[in-house]
Order: sequence, then structure tokens, then C-alpha cells
Amino acid sequence: MGSTPRDEIDTLIARMGDAIIGQQDVIRMLVIGLLANGNLLVEGLPGLAKTRAIKALAKNLETDFSRIQFTPDLLPSDVTGTEVYYQTDKGSEFRFEPGPIFANIVLADEINRAPAKVQAALLEAMEERQVTVSGTTHKMPPLFMVMATQNPIEQEGTYPLPEAQMDRFLMHVMITYPPVEDEVKVIRLVRGEEAAANAPKDKVAKERPPAISQEAVFEARREIVGIHVSDAMERYMADLVNATRVPDRFGPDLGRWVGVGASPRASLALDKCGRTHAWLEGRDYVDPADIRAVAPNVFRHRLGLTYEAMGDGITPDRVISEMIAQVALT
Repeated sequence: MGSTPRDEIDTLIARMGDAIIGQQDVIRMLVIGLLANGNLLVEGLPGLAKTRAIKALAKNLETDFSRIQFTPDLLPSDVTGTEVYYQTDKGSEFRFEPGPIFANIVLADEINRAPAKVQAALLEAMEERQVTVSGTTHKMPPLFMVMATQNPIEQEGTYPLPEAQMDRFLMHVMITYPPVEDEVKVIRLVRGEEAAANAPKDKVAKERPPAISQEAVFEARREIVGIHVSDAMERYMADLVNATRVPDRFGPDLGRWVGVGASPRASLALDKCGRTHAWLEGRDYVDPADIRAVAPNVFRHRLGLTYEAMGDGITPDRVISEMIAQVALT
């Protein structure tokens, strides 16, 4: 009997766990983003394996992987590609040379280091799954996902993403420091990788297991579409989003903290990610635990906090936690 899509995805998660120590929640959110067919913003301090986590996902999938290092001197054509003039025996012609955006999984490293024109070039590809160059539209591959990273502490020489572009990311995933026990495992893991890389070439290398096929991802997505969402769960998701728009109705603290609420994209993201989380848990229906599990990542980049909240050191996660506590399941 062949393996099921869930078996394949569980294998993917396990392989990523072998390469990324102490970041199980991050791995799970990356896989949810993949299965929900969305783009992710991954944020964390330097050295916390943001790039490594994304590479681990791409390496274990049957995909084309592309990395774009965003810098202030990057041009939109460096991302999308451009028309190149060719002289041939039959005459001259322009041919489109695809840029690095034309891959299955695209790592946009330090996206806030590139100017607005380059960020905008990424926007059409993320939202419309196509790129238009010289009036011609070029479609992205069926499996396409942008994972952008940014560093939260180095703001000099950066171009903060505008709210409209932030809203187009399905989730905003935060990577934090690993526990001390996991730090020891990280040391051992990297030491083992160095030993393997420096081993004599005459030693037979361990055969790498086959990558997870793209079809497994598409089959998983088809199953996720069929996950049942009750009327009560739909209302709960809508109530959570509405609480960001009328926060004063849910307590004076939320009223002081939230200046701008979430758009309807937040409702759609809760639905997609909630269904995907339920599928990963082996259920064919969504319950409140699924919605609460993904809510911080869905709302984190969609809330506009007031100056008062920022002055008091209130974080989006604190706001989201209070919001979940105040919104009742009807």
C-alpha cells in the first residue's frame, strides 16, 4: 500500500526537524504556509536559522529553489528578469530571460533592505502568481511560494514594508532563541555536519532519501479543501477579526492598544491556516484550538498599534493574546 499525502508531509516535517533543532513550531508554520498556498514573512535575530529552516523545506521537496539577497542597489529586473536582445542567423529578436523569482520556493533574504520599486516587483508575483515585463505576462509555476526574511533590530539603511504589502503575507512567523538543551543539540548537529563534509572522499556517502514530490503537496491541498468548517467556527474567525476593528468593545486595554484593525485577508488566512492545522492534526473538521494555534501568526503583521501601546512596550503578541481571551465562542 502506497503512502498517503499525510505520510509524505509527516516525513517532510521529520526531515526538517533533523536539520533544525528546537524550532518545531516554526517548522510547522512553514509547512502550513506551503499547504495553504501562501507566502510567509519570517522574522528573527541573526543566527536563529531563518534561512536554514527555509532551505531545509526546499531541500526535502522536489522543487526548484531560488535565493534573492535583497540589497539597496537591487533593481526590479534583477528579481523578475528582463528582455534581452539577441542577434541570430535569422535576424535580431528580444527574448525574455527569467529572473530568480521563477522558482517553486523563493527565499527573499532581508526583504526590507531593498527599495520600494523592488518590493513592488515582488508584489505581483506574490499576489497574482504572474510577472509582467515589457507588456507580456509570464506565469509562475503551479507550486510557488515566497518566504521573505527580515532582521528586527538592524533598521539603518532599510526600507520598511508598507502595510499593503505586509497584508499580502499569509503569516508572519517569529523565530526566537532555542532552549539551552536544544542549543547543545545544535552544537552537536553542526559538528556532525562539519565532520561529514570533511570526511575522506573514498568513504561511501550515505544515500540521500528521495525528495517529497510536488504531487504530494497538491494532493494534501485537495484534502484540506474538504476539511469541514462549522457555522460556529466561521463566526468565531469573523469575531476575532472584528475585534481588531472595534477593540474598545472588548475592554479598555484593547481600545488603547489597537489603532488599525485587520483586513478581510485575515479572515481568509484564519480559514486556510485553520483548516491546514486541523488536517495536520489528523482531523476532518476545524475546532477552536486550530484557530487559536495560527491566530498569532495571522494577526501579528496586520495590527496597527497605537503610539501609546508602543510607548508602553506592548507587543502585537500581547494584544493577540488578550483578544483571544476576550472574544467568546458563540
